[in-house]
Amino acid sequence: MYKILAIDDDAHIRELLRLYIEKDGYEFIQAANGIEGLEMLEKHKPDLVLLDLMLPGIDGLEVCKRIHQKGNTPVIMLTAKGEVFDRVLGLELGADDYIVKPFEPKEIIARIKAVLRRANSSAENQNGSDGVEEKKKLTFEGLEIDASSYTVVFNGQELQMPPKEFELLFFLASNPNKVFTREQLLEQVWGFDFFGDSRTVDVHVKRIREKLMPENGEWQLHTVWGVGYKFEVKKKQN
Repeated sequence: MYKILAIDDDAHIRELLRLYIEKDGYEFIQAANGIEGLEMLEKHKPDLVLLDLMLPGIDGLEVCKRIHQKGNTPVIMLTAKGEVFDRVLGLELGADDYIVKPFEPKEIIARIKAVLRRANSSAENQNGSDGVEEKKKLTFEGLEIDASSYTVVFNGQELQMPPKEFELLFFLASNPNKVFTREQLLEQVWGFDFFGDSRTVDVHVKRIREKLMPENGEWQLHTVWGVGYKFEVKKKQN
């Protein structure tokens, strides 16, 4: 049974979530503020967190940041705001999806299932459970991307990279010099059931670029204006 932790200061919303989430067969855990939510995270080890943006004390963005410092628990942000800024900032901090209040409870359930499906798929790929022999490690000058351990080593230093950032980088680097549209990247990396928009790709590319700033010019994550992105390589990878 999957465990879902809801962190929201509105008791009515928590009760509504509880009714639908338990009805769908999940175990429901709740917290009314960020500090309590982080305590519940440590105690119950949930499989997914529903996280309100506007919380008393520690806000949702800070809680999201701390969740991803502790591990890779998927997070769906809940926000009463519809501004793009909030969505982008949440995604930059590692949220897997977002939904704006007021929302339909059935939509929440659909998104929970989609995010859990993607998280399980990532774990299976990481563990190599399908037994298919694939190229798991990509090597470029000053850069190693290892899909078997979900690690990125840049200039001899291992980087902290959330799963979706890693998967986007690995996918692009696995297809050097090939241009992909944002829609193609959403389909390949996030899957058909992702509810976000193309801005999601831009946010993740921005975060990857902040971590990877090559000085040698032999490879780069390149924007093809009006089309999308490609991992540009001047020398063939090993």
